[in-house]
Amino acid sequence: MTVRVPAKVNLQLSVGPLRDDGYHDLVNVFHAVSLFDELTAVPAAGLTVTVQTAPGSRVAVDGVPTDDGNLAARAARLVAGRLGVEPAVALRIRKAIPVAGGMAGGSADAAAALLACARLWDSPDEPLLSRDDLLELGAELGSDVPFALIGGTAIGTGRGEQLTPALARGTFHWVFATADGGLSTPAVYAECDRLRDAQGEETPWPEVSEELMTALATGDAKALGAALTNDLQAPALLLRPSLRRTLDAGRESGAIGALVSGSGPTCAFLAESVEHAAELAAILDVEGVAESVVRATGPAPGATVI
Repeated sequence: MTVRVPAKVNLQLSVGPLRDDGYHDLVNVFHAVSLFDELTAVPAAGLTVTVQTAPGSRVAVDGVPTDDGNLAARAARLVAGRLGVEPAVALRIRKAIPVAGGMAGGSADAAAALLACARLWDSPDEPLLSRDDLLELGAELGSDVPFALIGGTAIGTGRGEQLTPALARGTFHWVFATADGGLSTPAVYAECDRLRDAQGEETPWPEVSEELMTALATGDAKALGAALTNDLQAPALLLRPSLRRTLDAGRESGAIGALVSGSGPTCAFLAESVEHAAELAAILDVEGVAESVVRATGPAPGATVI
């Protein structure tokens, strides 16, 4: 069973106060883009994970775990436990989504494993696991996993796992500039908390941006570019100052929107058209401000059996 699953970019990531459970309340506007990992689940004697770079991709996979540190393996065990079967499966992952790049590649693979294993082991005539069941299991694995299952554009609240679909008209054209090495999501959140403590100001409750929602609903790329926000961008830039040069290069090259994607270090640039995206990608590549430069469009579908 092979499942294709998309990367995401956060159009808005507003981080609320730190909660007693160590998480933050978020307003997280997810947008799936046409940069896909593929996961194939094959019956096997036990649970194994192999990871390779997708053809044509320059994603480095050396640091991706192949044990239970991989969310896909944990997803397979969750499905097996819910269905009462042995997690006897070989998971083969082909990655085109940057690793630890703020585009939810690990979460995407977990979503793919949930769907692939459910289809592999569940009864096709009377399935025990519904779409809502998979979303529930995904929320156990991480805040980004449920969105990877549904794709499109959606507003995430709570830790990001409570999803409401958002209207997005038309197609948006993106250029992503990846960095050499990743950034730890917990480290970026910790730096965000440190900065706020140093400022001594009360953290406001996050709210959905009306300007962003209007831009999406009308398909207005320029308005969307102006409305992009990410509360984790400042801490990510402090931890990786070289990203400022990447963001500046994109803006100076005509991007109509620019921000660090999620917790970084991938930088996302919004273009006006497919031609503009190609031109912007070529400039960024020549200027050498990124490990690699890739183009994609959004919104894209969520995890899909292929």
